[in-house]
Amino acid sequence: MVRIGLQIKANLENVTNLGPDGDDFRWYMKLQCGQCGEVTDTWQYVSLLESSPLKGGRGNASLVSKCKLCKKENSIDILKDFIKPYRMEENNQFQTVVAFDCRGMVPVKYSFRSGFQAEGVDSPTKFGEIDLQSEVRNLTWESKYSQICIERTLKGHHKGGLYREMPFL
Repeated sequence: MVRIGLQIKANLENVTNLGPDGDDFRWYMKLQCGQCGEVTDTWQYVSLLESSPLKGGRGNASLVSKCKLCKKENSIDILKDFIKPYRMEENNQFQTVVAFDCRGMVPVKYSFRSGFQAEGVDSPTKFGEIDLQSEVRNLTWESKYSQICIERTLKGHHKGGLYREMPFL
């Protein structure tokens, strides 16, 4: 088992708890086969509400996929306990917002899309449908009262404490 965590570093102003909006949120990634190194051509997504059975009746995973090149069955599962909102209290520091249990494949690119939410710091105001999709590494989202500046990195934790950084689109 390889655990890969998506970390972001943000500068939040007047908002906190930036995170996915609901269990139907889709995490979009390009995945690499651990056996042959083939990378998916298209964006694949995983969601808490969708799961597929593993071969041999060994349980379920958020995504089960067969490599086009070597035909090996691989899986990736969202670790629900590791979905955490980005909090203003730890502003400008990398925070893990989600982690994945990867078996046979690992994410090599992540695509931010819409569907994020945040809360007002001094009020119960909720900001929904925040779109963080951008083709640049650093991006800014603004509303009338709040601003979010994001720097992103994807870090994987392997046995032995190894980390590696993944590119974003």
